[in-house]
Amino acid sequence: MSRVAVIQQAPAFLDRAGTLALATAAVAEAARNGARLIVFPEAFVPGYPAWMWRLRPGPDMALTERIHARLRANSVSLASDELAPLREAARAHEATVVCGIHERDDDAGGGTLYNTVVVIGPDGSLLNRHRKLMPTNPERMVWGWGDASGLKSVDTPCGRLGTLICWESYMPLARYALYAQGIDVYVTPTYDSGERAIATMQHIAREGGCWVVSCGCAFQGRDIAGALPGGAELFRDADEWINAGDSVVVAPGGKVVAGPLREARGILYAELDLERVGMARRSLDVAGHYARHDLFQLRVDARPQQPLQLAEAPPRLAA
Repeated sequence: MSRVAVIQQAPAFLDRAGTLALATAAVAEAARNGARLIVFPEAFVPGYPAWMWRLRPGPDMALTERIHARLRANSVSLASDELAPLREAARAHEATVVCGIHERDDDAGGGTLYNTVVVIGPDGSLLNRHRKLMPTNPERMVWGWGDASGLKSVDTPCGRLGTLICWESYMPLARYALYAQGIDVYVTPTYDSGERAIATMQHIAREGGCWVVSCGCAFQGRDIAGALPGGAELFRDADEWINAGDSVVVAPGGKVVAGPLREARGILYAELDLERVGMARRSLDVAGHYARHDLFQLRVDARPQQPLQLAEAPPRLAA
């Protein structure tokens, strides 16, 4: 039995250091309350780019560039260990931490950001990095496409864990790729909310016979308006819930056991009993006895996608 904590909290928008300070404080609080698995929302560091749903592609181009410059400056380079405070918090409190970030890839081009979820082990090590495979609608103005190198499950003290981000949960093959790796806990940092989103989490728990932990973004106009150029015009109503959150924890089989936490900030707690995974799959194991491997096969190209491959020069012929 492991306790999970789902952190539904607004970030310090476009402020990496400020958001990491909030995150480390939340890890400490959750750990004090017995949590061994701690989950943060989609793109939490330094905040989900809700402005893109309100910017006009043509007339707002100059404003978009100003906002993006600030976002890029506060995004996360894993190569430069800019998640060190969160890794240290995970190590200090011996907790597994799952967190959504804007990842900046400085190796290839340096101008592309990715919607990334990281899994940090209780020793502070980076267990996995998954980049969102397909940004949704205007998200493509912010993020590049990920590859399948992080589409994998990892062993943690809280069970075998896999992650998908937001609408990746509507990608049947991506879900199946995790089911087929024997996951116990399906974790999804997400911007999706509402009754249909919750129903999807219940479906996945039933389909996969796994625990589902969905951590939603919840913030109001006042949380974001002052953080970005033009924010006061884009988010005029301080009390407006830009996103409602709706974080939930769903047991194998589909029963909601915590949440939904709607239009509120807080921490959801739930106990994860991994014995219930085997019980749920006794009659429905979609990657095992309820699959037809003789008829259906899924092939995943899990190689990191590289922009450049240098071939060695052929040997010179002897004179």
